[in-house]
Amino acid sequence: MNKSILEVVHETALDLHEAGAMKLKTLREIESLCLPSVKQYSANQIKLIRLKNEVSQSVFAAYLNTSLSTVQKWESDRKLPNGPSLKLLSLVEQKGLDVLT
Repeated sequence: MNKSILEVVHETALDLHEAGAMKLKTLREIESLCLPSVKQYSANQIKLIRLKNEVSQSVFAAYLNTSLSTVQKWESDRKLPNGPSLKLLSLVEQKGLDVLT
């Protein structure tokens, strides 16, 4: 298996922390560098995530702690999600709505 440099660095940092040779703060700083970038979502992709989870726009909004209006704007391409919303959408896409309960 071919691992990326960041994967190897992360595994090494975990081992050093477990061995007591690296502080948790340093480990977290390294982990923050290894986080994958959060992708952008199109209106159609957002709608597909919602439909895959079999919920209405209002229920989807409640799970994401946003307004119905915001979800409607995302799905009609009048507004793009950003910041924490993108992270939540990514989590829901990968793990389903149960990850938020």
